[in-house]
Amino acid sequence: MNPYSITAFKFATIVAFGGFIFGLDAALISGTVRYLVQDFNLTDLELGTVVSAPGFGVIFALLATGAICETIGRKKTLIIIAALYVVSAIASVIAPSYETLVAARFLGGLAFTSLSLASMYIGEIAPAHMRGKLVSMNQITIVVGLTAAYMSNYFLLELTKTDISWVADLGINDNLWRWMLGIEVLPAILWLIMLFTIPESPRWLISKNKLDEAKSTMKKLMPEHEIDAEIESVQASLNHHTANSKQSFMSRINDLLDVKVRAALMVGFIFAIVQPITGVNAILFYAPMVFEQTGVGTSAAFGQTLIIGFVSLFFTVLALLLIDKVGRRPLVIVGLLWSVASLFLCVWAFKSAVYTIEPTAVAGLISAVEGINVDSLNAIISTTYHSDIEFKQALIANQGADLVRTFESEFIQSAITINSWAVLIGIVGFIAAFHLSIGPIMWVVFSEIVPTHIRGIVIPMFALTASIVSFFIQKFFPWQLSNQGAADIFLFYGIAGGVGLILLARYLPETKNKTIEEIEVLLAKKSKRSVKNQATEQQVVEPQP
Repeated sequence: MNPYSITAFKFATIVAFGGFIFGLDAALISGTVRYLVQDFNLTDLELGTVVSAPGFGVIFALLATGAICETIGRKKTLIIIAALYVVSAIASVIAPSYETLVAARFLGGLAFTSLSLASMYIGEIAPAHMRGKLVSMNQITIVVGLTAAYMSNYFLLELTKTDISWVADLGINDNLWRWMLGIEVLPAILWLIMLFTIPESPRWLISKNKLDEAKSTMKKLMPEHEIDAEIESVQASLNHHTANSKQSFMSRINDLLDVKVRAALMVGFIFAIVQPITGVNAILFYAPMVFEQTGVGTSAAFGQTLIIGFVSLFFTVLALLLIDKVGRRPLVIVGLLWSVASLFLCVWAFKSAVYTIEPTAVAGLISAVEGINVDSLNAIISTTYHSDIEFKQALIANQGADLVRTFESEFIQSAITINSWAVLIGIVGFIAAFHLSIGPIMWVVFSEIVPTHIRGIVIPMFALTASIVSFFIQKFFPWQLSNQGAADIFLFYGIAGGVGLILLARYLPETKNKTIEEIEVLLAKKSKRSVKNQATEQQVVEPQP
């Protein structure tokens, strides 16, 4: 690489490090779930609120971040976002109550817009021949952050099982969940410091007529003799954008109602709903809890999350290598087929599971479950239950809701008979398929299918839709697990993925090697054909005079 490419790579790496913080923030919470329930005596909905609080915060942030970064610049907005991560991480560690923890995590959710802003900044400073690769760094760093979170959670859990003196001295045994969340603090501070070393986006500086500052930055990114021509090109683009942005509100609404963009809107909204509704964030954010439902125990459940992390990383890299060779449409269709098959494998495994506390398991339960009522337990010994819901309800009636909620993993481990390998293969297969297809490809498709004149309105609408669906999936997962059971949850995700597969197989065009304008024409033709077919069907149905 030449010196200009190296400089662009350095700035992009610093900004993309925010994806690592996002991945940490999103996945660290998965290891704290059972300990939060114990410390704060949380109900299922309260637990869902803690986990989903960042997802709720990002909904509000999406509405404001665009205006903020246009007003004060990309760099300052990124610095504010990094500061929010730092404050949120520290506040989460020291949170004295459920309410303050929710507030701290909500604050962190306001910083989740770092993903879209980082992509914007990198796209504006990267040389054209490096733009795709540098922007894709954001996706890689997210998955690296997820993997690091699972690794740190597992490492901290294993430390509590040792006799190392400094583990007890630091209070890791008594404050395990706080140490898990605290892992984010130092990387967040590091990112905040590094952001002060990057320049402001030259495109934003030009838009504010700060040409001297823009030229100073551009000298680091391109040969000096190319700068004037680049500035003229940016100014021409900005003038065109400004002219278009002066349209009235009703004119913009009319653009959205134009029949020629109907197919683009339909594909975008289908994608925005299908990607989160297949349950990926429920699995990622509650990974140990999900694996504990198979009876492997807490330690093994944390260990299995490491598989999720490494599989996510491998298949994300594979997707980025294949997307321009194989194409978007084949990867999406194959990925969704694989996802649905994996989810239904989980359904079969949980539907086949039975739960029986044998007399030989009682001693182990007494030693593992503090406060168990042995006399009451005798009433359900050797009784076979054919679903997790049936078993948990019997336990609650026998031992009380608080004890069962706190020691759910231990009770399940003592009673379940299940093909745990089928569940592991199903979940890992789903994660692999997601990261090969609809995970990273959704954002690529959004950037390609939306016509230029409505891009500023429509892409945020897609992002908001995906965020709202994701929030509800995260929020209600613990409640669903207690009231519907694992089999029905995975059945819902599988059916949702199947419907999404049918719709995207029908409407998603192949956009590989096509310009934005060519894709716009292709989708406009699809929209017109759809309208024509509807009109023909209406004429056939309506009685003729």
